[in-house]
Amino acid sequence: MVFLTTKVMQRTALFVTFGSWVTSLITAFLPLWKTMNSDLNEVENWFSGLWLTCLYTEEVGIQCKAYDSIMGLPMDLQISRVLMSVSIGTGGLALLAAFPGLEGVGMCVGQPGLKRRLIIFAGVMTWVSGLTTLAPVSLVAYTTVVDFWDEGFPDVMPRWEYGEAMFSGWFGGLGLVIGGTLFFVAVCMWDYDQKPPSVPNSPQAKHRTKNYLKTEVL
Repeated sequence: MVFLTTKVMQRTALFVTFGSWVTSLITAFLPLWKTMNSDLNEVENWFSGLWLTCLYTEEVGIQCKAYDSIMGLPMDLQISRVLMSVSIGTGGLALLAAFPGLEGVGMCVGQPGLKRRLIIFAGVMTWVSGLTTLAPVSLVAYTTVVDFWDEGFPDVMPRWEYGEAMFSGWFGGLGLVIGGTLFFVAVCMWDYDQKPPSVPNSPQAKHRTKNYLKTEVL
């Protein structure tokens, strides 16, 4: 397709990466990773995130409080904090590297090799950002399922369930992986465009080329 050029692919990859990175950034700070509603008191809803735990009541509204101690957190939340911080950092670094590497941007002009390396670096960092988003979300999801079906807890006790941030985290992480893949597709398209045209080397092709030249002269 004519409109599917290297320039368009690069900008598509940047757009997908930016949108997914913003989604992961918001997910990291949302206190909606897990939710709990007690059957004994239906007017109270509890929400838990990586940094805050919140209580919603109809009378007071929503009240949030930061965790008192980092060392007192469950291991899955501690690991998730680190991985989401890595995801945010590598995703931002990918965006900073990708912008000057785009075709048509007046940076690194006359240095196509440097632009190519910047796009490759952006693709790698975007992949890392996507994987470090998917990993903590999947880890918290796994521990939530294990705790929910733990037969050691009485049935009357409320249990944590999936929150909305879990799904936005999966969506953002998958989008980052797709964005990194599109960066590499753009590099392959750029390499193909820069490939010199093939020169026929067979004797028959050379003979035909000479005949064509004679015909043009005549």
